[in-house]
Amino acid sequence: MFLQQPVYINAAYAVSPQVSFEQMLQEPVRYNGDRLACVEPDYTKYVDAKLIRRMSRIIKMGVAAASEALQQAEIKEPDAIITGTAYGCLADTEQFLSRMVEFKETLLSPTAFIQSTHNTVAAQIALMLQCHSYNNTYVHRGASFESALTDARSLLEEGDAKYVLVGAADEIIDKSHAILKRFGLYKTSGDNLSLIGSGTKGTMAGEGAAFFVLSTDKQKGKAVALSAFENLYKPQRDAADIISNFLVQRELAPSAIDLVIMGNNGDEREDRHYEAIQQQLFSDHTVITYKQFCGEYPTAAAFAVWMAYCIINRGVYQNKPVKRVLIYNNYMQHYPVLYLLSAC
Repeated sequence: MFLQQPVYINAAYAVSPQVSFEQMLQEPVRYNGDRLACVEPDYTKYVDAKLIRRMSRIIKMGVAAASEALQQAEIKEPDAIITGTAYGCLADTEQFLSRMVEFKETLLSPTAFIQSTHNTVAAQIALMLQCHSYNNTYVHRGASFESALTDARSLLEEGDAKYVLVGAADEIIDKSHAILKRFGLYKTSGDNLSLIGSGTKGTMAGEGAAFFVLSTDKQKGKAVALSAFENLYKPQRDAADIISNFLVQRELAPSAIDLVIMGNNGDEREDRHYEAIQQQLFSDHTVITYKQFCGEYPTAAAFAVWMAYCIINRGVYQNKPVKRVLIYNNYMQHYPVLYLLSAC
């Protein structure tokens, strides 16, 4: 997808299984088993204590990430709020369905149902900000975040918004994790820091919320250019060809990329896909992965974009200068996506 005019990420923040970006680089949090849970911040910095008690965990995560991103961008109210989620508010959904069974479909409180809808995170952010502008949520499985980003880009390029808050949030709960585990998606043992290259079947479940402030205006000292991105669904073409064409269309050679972030998730069946691409196109590049830090979930690519934003702002990775980062992820081998981020 060509961006007709520059789109900049002026701020980014993620609530994830890691404490912070800097600590993630120096001493990442270690998890044992088959699941990574978010390290939750002090929500009282963002939400009134009385409201916190009524919010489910994913809503608090989304509100905190969105609030921090807006504070960093020094924006009080965006012109649009757009989110993407695959699972939605699982905890509230479980609570509503459980009570429906428990009370035999009588005398049900509507609160859990109201908060279980997928657009609750975006709606809660708007309520807190008293923002009555464009508000939308995309629920497109592994392409949920990319759909939200496409909408944000369209608003900016058409001049319908100047600052757009866009993000993704997904959570994992005990019941949903147990259901997904039956499909053989997760490992039975191990730890996240040895996840990639484990050579065994299964990955580790993850969750997180990442939000970004996008604009066609760049803020000095903070902005990173979202130069291009492209997402597909079950393409018939080879992945290496897709990536090569993506770069050729932007008149870039693989050598122009300073850092490649790949979506390996530790499942030997999927890691072979990424390893083949690395050997064909990026054998001489610095290639890193990110799902050992956040786990696997449908909108994990948002975590990778936050990670790339932080690396470019630092300017170096492993003592090498970084000005251009390419991200490639292919959730469940059905949703390949490419992002190109550049220093301004």
